Amino acid sequence: MAFADLLEQVGSTGRFQVLHVTLLSIPILMMASHNLLQNFVALVPPHHCSAHTNLSWFQLSPEETLQISVPLDPAGRPQRCQRYVTPQWHLLNYNGSSAEEGSDGVLQECMDGWSYNLTVMTSTIISDWDLVCDLRSLKEMAQTVYMGGVLAGALIFGSLSDRFGRRNLLLISYLLMAVSGTCTAFSSTFSLFCLFRFGCGMALSGLVLNSFSLIVEWIPTRVRTVTGTMTGYCYTVGQLILAAVAYFIRDWRWLTLAVSLPFYAFFLFSWWFHESSRWLALKNKPEEAVEVLKSVARFNGRQEEGEKIDVKMLQESMKKEMSNVQGSYSVLDLFRTPKMRIMTICLSVVWLSTSFAYYGLAMDLQKFGVDIYLIQVIFGAVDIPAKVVITVCMSYVGRRPSQSGALVIAGITILINILVPYDKQTIRTCLAVVGKGCLAASFNCCYLYSGELYPTILRQNGMGWVSMMARVGAMVAPMVLLTGDHVPWLPGLIYGGAPILSGIAAIFLPETLGMHLPDTVQDTDCRRSDIRRACW
Repeated sequence: MAFADLLEQVGSTGRFQVLHVTLLSIPILMMASHNLLQNFVALVPPHHCSAHTNLSWFQLSPEETLQISVPLDPAGRPQRCQRYVTPQWHLLNYNGSSAEEGSDGVLQECMDGWSYNLTVMTSTIISDWDLVCDLRSLKEMAQTVYMGGVLAGALIFGSLSDRFGRRNLLLISYLLMAVSGTCTAFSSTFSLFCLFRFGCGMALSGLVLNSFSLIVEWIPTRVRTVTGTMTGYCYTVGQLILAAVAYFIRDWRWLTLAVSLPFYAFFLFSWWFHESSRWLALKNKPEEAVEVLKSVARFNGRQEEGEKIDVKMLQESMKKEMSNVQGSYSVLDLFRTPKMRIMTICLSVVWLSTSFAYYGLAMDLQKFGVDIYLIQVIFGAVDIPAKVVITVCMSYVGRRPSQSGALVIAGITILINILVPYDKQTIRTCLAVVGKGCLAASFNCCYLYSGELYPTILRQNGMGWVSMMARVGAMVAPMVLLTGDHVPWLPGLIYGGAPILSGIAAIFLPETLGMHLPDTVQDTDCRRSDIRRACW
């Protein structure tokens, strides 16, 4: 708790904090480009079986060749996964009518591949590797593999950054994202594509966890909400950037490369970042912590105040916190005490359902029947008013009711969408946009709220754990979409029910509005003001 006084002494909202937060926020602009990249690189273009190859000798128009080779589906479009065994020449005399039942209408699989309408994207992984028909589930698998990488990254980077520092792991994350993204763009097979996307997912987890911790641990309590929201807006703007970049770069390989190359630059300028002085002090590295504090004081023009800080002052001011930090901590410590256990379980439910419903909506944009670039802009733009509202609510109403309310409203809008007829695309899209905005607001609250709930010594483990739960939800979300092939309303019921249940779970979390960051497990257990006086 006393670290806040030291931070005020060296300048808590000076030039250092402005530059520090700005440089950490810039890479977040490109996070959405990787998180939602599959909406474009795995776009499913209109397709149908290729015509028989032996028809080139006949002087037929493309329409006539298609007419005698591929039957029509109930909507009057060429079937995607079947064609006639032999050309149906008699159909040329029936103005495109379907063949009568009989041997002439026998169908087969697409023996000569598929023809794609590549007007939206000039190439995608679907058209390059024919991930359609029997292989159509591989599209969802690619996103699941990516989220599996995010899950693995949450486990690995969450633990390692508590042990080796936030800055070091952030450097590794930037480099891993740059290299993995570049390799993804040059993948020659679908298996390699999935492998390198897994690496991108790992890097994204390390980027999120360590950027957030470095931001939170260098700013005072009074500006934490505003700073967290502004950082969240970087992700929102990133969604708009993705739509713009994808609009001008319509080849999936060049698009992937375009959103990956900036991370080489991020890796270079990230060497300037300062390690968290709070973390250094709690890891028994007081000399390094003092040097970092003095460096910040000089940068903020408060060199005289910074020179007054020495190891003895640091140890005295954080005597209580450092005395409680003994040995290493693991994920098991998140469940060690009753209060920590209840808090972790409730946060796990909140993160899992938020991510589950969010990616269920955000990764299936084609179903709305709207231009893919326009719907991406709309889904990104709705975050702006949503985050303004959630920021006001968090600052004046509190974190807990804001978190719970956003989830419940999101769930209700998704459930209402089940009752809207499928041909009412405008109404369905509007409801989905409202639901997505509420889920984006919930995410914004999640990051800030969880960071305030977990103590410094367990913050990275805690954030890694809840991030892991979020990725579990994101991994399951694409699989739920497949159930819609059998029961059309089932995905909506699941996506809508999960946020409502988690909104109820959020009620059991403690409020953190206006409170200092806890440094130890004891601080967390003594969070309520009446118990805190007894603990002190």
